[in-house]
Amino acid sequence: MRSVRTDADPAAPGPWTPAVPGRRSALGKWIRYAGFVCAGVWLSASPGAAGALRVVDLRCEGRSNPCGVDQQAPRLSWRIESDHPNVLQTAYHIQAASRPDLLLAGRPDLWDTGPCSSDQSLYLPYQGRPLGSHQTVWWRVRVWDNHGCASAWSQPASWTMGILDPDGWRAHWIGLEGRETTNWLAETHWIWHPQVPRALEAPAGTNWFRRVVTLPAGRRIVRAIFEYTGDNECRGWLNGRDLGARNNPRRVKWNDLTTRLVPGQTYVLGLTGRNEQDGKPAGVVGRLVVEFDSGPPLVVPTDAHWKVSDREEPGWQELNFDDRHWQNAQVVGPVGMDPWGPVWTAEDRTLPARYLRKEFALDRPVRRALLHWSGLGLSEVYLNGRRVGDAVLSPALSQYDRRVYYVSHEVTDLLRRGRNALVVILGNGRFYADRSRVYAGTISFGFPRLLLHLRIEHTDDSVTEIVSDETWRITDQGPIRANSEFDGEAYDARREWPGWTEPGFDDTGWQPAQRLAPWPGTLQAQPIEPIRVTQQLAPVGLTQPRPGVWIYDFGQNLVGWCRLRVRGPAGTTVQLRHAERLGPDGLLDMANLRGARQTDRYTLRGSGWEVYEPRFTYHGFRYVELTGYPGQPDLRTLTACVVHDDLRPAGDFACSYPLLNRIYQNVVWGVRGNYRSIPTDCPQRDERQGWLGDRSEECAGEAYLFDVANFYRKWMQDIVDAQRPSGSVPDVAPAYWPIYSDNVTWPSTLLIAPHVLYRQYADERFIAETYPAAVRWIRYMSQFVTNGLVHRDSYGDWCVPPEDPTLIHSRDPARRTHPTLIATAYFIHDLRLLARFARMLGREDEARDWDHQAGQMQAAFHQRFYDPERGQYDNGTQTSSVLPLALDLAPERERSRVFASLVRNIEEVTRGHIGTGLIGGQHLMRTLTRFGRADLAFRIATQTEYPGWGYMVRQGATTIWELWNGDTADPAMNSGNHVMLVGDLVLWLYECLAGIAPAEGAPGFKELHMRPHPVPGLAWVKARRLTPYGWVHSEWRRHADRFEWEVEVPPNSLARLEVPTRAPEQARVNGLAPHEAPGVLQSAHEAQTLQLRVGSGRYHIVCP
Repeated sequence: MRSVRTDADPAAPGPWTPAVPGRRSALGKWIRYAGFVCAGVWLSASPGAAGALRVVDLRCEGRSNPCGVDQQAPRLSWRIESDHPNVLQTAYHIQAASRPDLLLAGRPDLWDTGPCSSDQSLYLPYQGRPLGSHQTVWWRVRVWDNHGCASAWSQPASWTMGILDPDGWRAHWIGLEGRETTNWLAETHWIWHPQVPRALEAPAGTNWFRRVVTLPAGRRIVRAIFEYTGDNECRGWLNGRDLGARNNPRRVKWNDLTTRLVPGQTYVLGLTGRNEQDGKPAGVVGRLVVEFDSGPPLVVPTDAHWKVSDREEPGWQELNFDDRHWQNAQVVGPVGMDPWGPVWTAEDRTLPARYLRKEFALDRPVRRALLHWSGLGLSEVYLNGRRVGDAVLSPALSQYDRRVYYVSHEVTDLLRRGRNALVVILGNGRFYADRSRVYAGTISFGFPRLLLHLRIEHTDDSVTEIVSDETWRITDQGPIRANSEFDGEAYDARREWPGWTEPGFDDTGWQPAQRLAPWPGTLQAQPIEPIRVTQQLAPVGLTQPRPGVWIYDFGQNLVGWCRLRVRGPAGTTVQLRHAERLGPDGLLDMANLRGARQTDRYTLRGSGWEVYEPRFTYHGFRYVELTGYPGQPDLRTLTACVVHDDLRPAGDFACSYPLLNRIYQNVVWGVRGNYRSIPTDCPQRDERQGWLGDRSEECAGEAYLFDVANFYRKWMQDIVDAQRPSGSVPDVAPAYWPIYSDNVTWPSTLLIAPHVLYRQYADERFIAETYPAAVRWIRYMSQFVTNGLVHRDSYGDWCVPPEDPTLIHSRDPARRTHPTLIATAYFIHDLRLLARFARMLGREDEARDWDHQAGQMQAAFHQRFYDPERGQYDNGTQTSSVLPLALDLAPERERSRVFASLVRNIEEVTRGHIGTGLIGGQHLMRTLTRFGRADLAFRIATQTEYPGWGYMVRQGATTIWELWNGDTADPAMNSGNHVMLVGDLVLWLYECLAGIAPAEGAPGFKELHMRPHPVPGLAWVKARRLTPYGWVHSEWRRHADRFEWEVEVPPNSLARLEVPTRAPEQARVNGLAPHEAPGVLQSAHEAQTLQLRVGSGRYHIVCP
C-alpha cells in the first residue's frame, strides 16, 4: 500500500479554542492547525478575499425567516460558499439586533459574539439578551476560513418569536358545540317476513327481499346512493350484481351507484337478510336515494312495498323475475327502535364548516401586527378580504389531547385605518373525527374550535389586541355543508355571503360564539413548513364511458384535489369522484378505497363562470369522474392541484437505465404525496395513518429527497406524546387509531428513526428528545423477554411477496420469517442504539446496562435460530439472513456463510427477485452491496417480472404500491400509493450507486465517504444531495478504456473517496497526479482502489 500526505492536511496540530459550550464537532480536531486565525489575522483579512467566501442560507430552527418560534434559545445555522478548494470555516461572528437598521449599522443590541474560533455552522444556540413574545430578531453572520479569507457579512435574516408564556394568550377557545341533527333514515323501517309475527324473536333463517324501481326520464342523475344493513347480516343486489354485505345492525353498507343508473331505466333492488340464531331479533333496513340536477330526490326506503320470500329461487335478484307470488314485507318498526337503536349512515358523519368573524376599529397608524391562531381541526383566516398565508390543511396534525399547534403570520400590510374584519373558517380535519366507527375506533377530540390572538403595535408604542372570545359571531350555515379528509367536501355556492370577509357585513343573523373550556394539550408553535399547493397538472385524457359520465386521466397518481371550472343554472350540482384505478368498463374502480368516498360536490350559484376548489379535504387519485356537468366539459374543466408538506428538495438522481429513473420518480411522487404533516401510509383510503413501522430505516432515504429534519423531529414528538404512562408505544402516531399491540418492530421506530436521522443531520436533539421515552419503552417491553428472546411481533415481514396473485399475505411457510426472530433481532438492535444514545448523553452506566442485555439476547438469538449445518438462520428466508447481517447479529466467523445463504435464496429460490416485505426490505439492497454483490442488488432493482419495483412500472404504476402484486390482489388492502415497500432502495441509489454517504463517526456529512459501485448494466450515474453544509455532487461514467468521476464537496466538509480502477497509479485528478492536485489532502492505493482524502471543491478523476 502506497500513501502520500500533502502539506495541506488539516490534521496538522495547532491550538483550539471552543466557540460555545457543548461537544466539539468531529471536524474540530482537523482544523486545530488554524491557530493563526487570531483576532489580528481576522481583522487584517483582505477585502478581496471576502468575495471568494460567502455566507448563505441562514436558518433559525431549520427554517428560513420563520414567524412563530417558541424556543427560548433558538438554534442558528448557515452554509458557506467559496471559489477556492479545500475551504474550512475556522471562525464565525454572529450579530443580532432588534431592528434591521441597527444590524446594518453595526450596533447589534441583542447579541454580538465577536469572532469565535470554531468550524461549527449548525445548531448554534442563541445566547444573547432574553427574548420576549412577539419579538423579531434580525441577525447576520460572517466567517473566516483556513486560507485566511474573511467573508463579508451575510444578508440579514430574521426570526419572530411566538407566544412564550401560556398566560400570554389573552384569548379563549371559542366555537359551536353540537351540530344540526337530521334523521337521515326517518322514512325507512326495519322489515322482515310477515310469517314471523314476532320478528324480535325470529327463528334462524334467511329471507330474500326485492323492489322494482323505475327512474324518471329526462332528469340527469348527479348522485345515487344505496345503503343498507341487517341483523345478523344483510347483502345488497342491483339487477343481479352483488354489492356486498354488512353484519353490523348499527352501521350501513354504503354503495355509490351514480354511474350505474340511467334515467328512464328500470332496476330491481335486492336484499338478503340472514338470522343466525333462533329467538333473536331479525330485520333489514335501507334505502336508495337518487338526486337529480333539479327537483326533489327519489327516495326508495325499506317498507311494506318490498316483496319477500323465505326461500331462494333462481334469478330472484334479476329484473325479469316474476315476484307476484311473493308476499309484502312486514314492517317491524322505525329506525331507532330497540334493540338496535340508531343506525349510522354516511351522512351522520358530516359536519358543516364553522364560520366566525369579528369587526374592530383602528384609529392610529400601525407599525407592526402579528397574528397567532390555532384552528382545530383545520382553518383558513382572512383579514379585510385577503387570505392570511398560503398554507392549506393547517395546522399540523398532532396528538391533540397532549399537544396542539398554532401558526403565526405578520399581517401589518392587511390592516387599514378605520373598520377591519377578521374572519375564520373552521374545518373538521382529524380533530372532529367523522369516521369514529371505522376500524380500530378512530378517536374524536370534539367539535372544531378556535384560539386567536392578534397583536397590533402602533407607531406611538401603544398596543391593540384582538382575541377570540364571546364577542365573535359564528354560524354553520355557510356554503361548506360537509367536509371530511376521507370523504370529500360538499359546497353549495348559493349559500355564499357576498362581502362577508370585509367590514360592514351584516352578521346579526349569526349567533355569539360559545366560549369553550381550556384545552388540556400543550400549545406550541408549529415547527414545520406548512402544507401548500406546490404544482398543478392538466389532464392528459378525457373519456365518456357512459352518457353524462366523464373520466379524466391526469397521467400520474397524485395527492391533492381538483379545481373545477363550470358555468350553469343555479342549483345544479356537479360531482367529482377520485380514484387510483379504472375498471374494465372504463369507470372508476373505488374498491380499494374501502370506506373513503373521495367525493367533492359543488352546487352552482348560477352567475357566469364559477371556479371551485375544496378547502378541507384531500384525495389520492389519478382518475376523476365528473358527473352532473351542465354542458360539454373539456380538458380545461379540471386542473389537479398537488398538495403536500412544502419541504425543500434535497436531492436528484439519474442514471443510464431508464427503468431505474422511472422507479425513482415513482418513489418521489409517493413519498411527497404521503407528507400530510405526518408520514402517512397512504393518501386515498379510509386509513391515512402514521404507521411507525413504515418509516423506521426508510426515513433516512427520504432525507436524500427532501429536507425532512424538522418534519421527522415533529413526528418523533407525536410518537412520544402518544406513549402511555406504562411505557407502551402505539403502532400508529398520532394515535388516531389507538392500536397499542406491544409488538417490537413498529415501536422500534422510536429508536431507529432518531439514529438514522442523526446520521443524516447531526442534530443531537433527535436523540435527546426521544431518549427518556425510549428508555420507558425498553423497560416496559423487557417484561416480555423470556430466555433471551422476545415473542412480541404482530405483523411479521409485512407484505412479503405472496405465492398467489390474489393474496394479500403469503401463506407459504417458506416465504414467512419467524416472528420471534424478527422481534428479537429488532430488540437487540434497539438495546444497542439505546446504549449508543446513553453514551452520547453522558450516561455511561445506563449504556453498560443496555449493552449487557443486548449481549445476552444476541447469544440466545444465535443459539435459537442459527443452523450451523446449513449456514442459515431459521428457514433461510431473505429477511432471516438480512437482519443478522445488517444488524451485526451474526458472529463474524459465520457471516460469509449467512451471506451465501442469502445469495442462494435470491438466485435459486426467487430467481433474482426480491423476497422480502417491509422488514427485510429496509436493509436488503445495502446488505448485498456491503458484502460485495452490488450487481445482484441492481438485478433485483431492475426486474420487470413479479415481484419488483420494475414490475409495478411495467403495469403502469406511477407511484409505489402497497403490495408487490397490487395489480391482482384483493382490494381490501391494496393501496396504489404506499411508501413502505420502497425499503432501502433510495439509500442504495445514493449511497451505493452514486457513492454519497456520511462517513462513519461524522454525522451530517461533516466528512463524506464516497464510494460508487459501477455495476454491470450501468454506463453512468449522476446524483446530488443537499447536506447541512451544501450540495454534494457525484457523477461517474464508464468508458471502454477508463472510468471518469466528477465530484463536488461543499465547503466546511471533507471527503474520503474510493475510486474503482484497474491501475490506480495511472489515475489523474484535475489532470494531475493525485498527490499534486489542489485540494487533495491524502492519496493511497491498494489492489483496484484509489483512496483519496480531499477538501471541498470540484474534482475530475480519470483512471483506467
